[in-house]
Amino acid sequence: MNLPHPRALHDALLTHPGALLVVRAPTAPPRPAPGQPGVVSDYVQDTPEVFVAVLADEAAPGGWRALAFNGHVDLGTGIRTALAQIVAEELHVPVARLEMVLGHTNATPNQGPTIASASIQISAAPLRRAAAQARERLLARAARQWGVAADTLRLRDGIVRPADAGDARALHYGQLVQGRHTRLELATDDAQVRLKPARDYTVVGSAVARVDIPAKATGELSFVHDVRVPGMRHGRVVRPPHPGRDAGDFIGRCLISVDSDSVAHLPGRVQVVVQGDFIGVVADREEQAEAAMRALKVRWKPVPPAPVLDDLASAIRANPARRRLLLEEGDVEATCAAPVRLRRTYVWPYQMHASIGPSCAVADHRDGRLTVWAGTQNPHMLRADLNRLLKLGEDRIEIIRMEAAGCYGRNCADDVCADAALLSAAVGAPVRVQLMRDQEHQWEPKGTGQLMDVAAALDADGRLLAYDFEVRYPSNDAPLLALLLTGAVPGEPRVLEMGDRTAVPPYRYASRRIVCHDTAPLVRASWLRGVSALPSSFAHDCMIDELAEAAGADPVAFRLSHLDDARAIALLEATAARAGWRAGVAGSRGRPGADGRLHGRGVAYARYVHSKFPGFGAAWAAWVIDLSVDPASGRIAITRVVVGQDTGMIVNPDGVRHQIHGNVNQTLSRCLLERVQFDAAGVASREWGGYPIIGFKDLPPIDVLLMPRQDEAPMGAGESASIPGPAAIANALFDATGRRFHQAPFTPEAVRAVLARPAPGQGPHA
Repeated sequence: MNLPHPRALHDALLTHPGALLVVRAPTAPPRPAPGQPGVVSDYVQDTPEVFVAVLADEAAPGGWRALAFNGHVDLGTGIRTALAQIVAEELHVPVARLEMVLGHTNATPNQGPTIASASIQISAAPLRRAAAQARERLLARAARQWGVAADTLRLRDGIVRPADAGDARALHYGQLVQGRHTRLELATDDAQVRLKPARDYTVVGSAVARVDIPAKATGELSFVHDVRVPGMRHGRVVRPPHPGRDAGDFIGRCLISVDSDSVAHLPGRVQVVVQGDFIGVVADREEQAEAAMRALKVRWKPVPPAPVLDDLASAIRANPARRRLLLEEGDVEATCAAPVRLRRTYVWPYQMHASIGPSCAVADHRDGRLTVWAGTQNPHMLRADLNRLLKLGEDRIEIIRMEAAGCYGRNCADDVCADAALLSAAVGAPVRVQLMRDQEHQWEPKGTGQLMDVAAALDADGRLLAYDFEVRYPSNDAPLLALLLTGAVPGEPRVLEMGDRTAVPPYRYASRRIVCHDTAPLVRASWLRGVSALPSSFAHDCMIDELAEAAGADPVAFRLSHLDDARAIALLEATAARAGWRAGVAGSRGRPGADGRLHGRGVAYARYVHSKFPGFGAAWAAWVIDLSVDPASGRIAITRVVVGQDTGMIVNPDGVRHQIHGNVNQTLSRCLLERVQFDAAGVASREWGGYPIIGFKDLPPIDVLLMPRQDEAPMGAGESASIPGPAAIANALFDATGRRFHQAPFTPEAVRAVLARPAPGQGPHA
């Protein structure tokens, strides 16, 4: 098996006799801002961080190789391809000739976790500078060798030639670096580097085929699930009887006894490992480990009942919280006599990342070192966490990042790495651990439930007067289960400041008050695509739709009249035009058509604003959605989605479209179907029957509109298109049924329940 060896690759680059490297002096990673997720680590590696390398290599095609390194990982979003395009553009090499290395702790820079759609928007910037620096140095060498000015040369596909077509001289990159080892210090600012003008781009902006697909299509090693190492054994874990709960005095203190003799007769040289409440079994074959896991006799203490989450709004509201005022402009209270005042509560459910492949990892603990083949989203953070667990020193821990099932948040990918590491250390052999489906479903950190209380007011002319918004988001970064179960960290609830993403609405209100109530998790919860921004935008854009209705205004026109962002206005206008929006045309509003169904259309707009408040924006996005409802069954059919997105500079149009399609598909599933069920023990959703996700037959046509902004900076596209989705669906449901929906998911049962209620009053203070 052709396993990657990033440490060897990195060491070889630093000693290569014919290499041009662009490097950064190693520094301690930035500490997480107060209230933000992250692991505190003072580790500084003792070798430079490499961003771009050009090597002389006689065995390579053309006699040279080019490599680029980024600390983020590709979660199936296509950033491996997009980052390669950025480097290839500046370095003037074919994308197919560039080797893109992502996420390995011993080969790539520490650029933090892959979150918040920041890979292109933020971490690509130093990579672009590094490629430009390498290009300029190579051009200068060729110019000196020929005794000409660098601006008289042209560069294509890694070959330098005189601009004069009659001059046949040529030097390829391998010849320009042969026999010398050069390191350039990475420029800290774009102004220090001659970057290629966007008008001259030939690679960035082109629809380049995904570079990761061929290996996956032909069965080459890509996924962590397929890793096999010599001497590898197989492990399974036994979790405690409080599924999905990671806070409380009982955490790490539940185990009474483990009867190792209960599996001693099983084949496979079964070994049982117990540390605190952590229990694992190891055997020679996978099916033997699974049989031992099921047969092992374990006694647990009774645990306190889980929080009752049947009434989610009440449970979240009752959870102790710390009030944090984010923004206050004008006098919100002074609008109490406004002609139109609305007060609404919006509720978002607990949801899963629902990774179709259960998490998997392989760990090899030997000679005081640990190597982990991982599907993690956070390689450098995971290394620090594993050091907290095993206390080896981060310099003795290597995370080799492999592909895994998509998560778009934090599933059990890190937890299973710690499981494998503990088992490998205990049995003295490499151990592969793959979770069972029920373990992944029950123990992955959930996308948290969320509560939004909103009050808004209009004046007599239909202008927005006031917006009073309060959000509660009971979540943190979900410490590694192994740290909690072994007692390495206490099971105390932690409070982070993660509920403020996109808490400020995009519309112009004369007065605004925005409050976040920071609160600890009720169950194990972390971030999921859109973090708190998606539910908050659900509230923002449902409220603006209701205000438009109260003002007797068209929903699109009303939004446009209260937006100040020129790019938002242009996007919403273009999306509405693409969808064929007709002002003043209403849907069924509760009256079935000739086909017996209710038909409606909805619109929503949002810009994803993330990171520590006030944060910064990623891409702009807008939805127009068409749907129908069967009033008898309550079943919703989505018939068309038009999504407009302003991503700034588009590195790969196909890649962005794929991202948007993925966002839409997942958002539809989350809005129509997905909700975690709980019982007295904790998470009760154990399998796909208990947690259904959308199927291919229910996916509608998706029309994607990309705004042409190639002269603007690239914006994060990984999450933005999901943010307006819930409000667009809820607004379309109102257009179809005449009823407002304030709580997701919009399941058939939920739709029937809303339709069965008495029609609400139509007065201005409803």
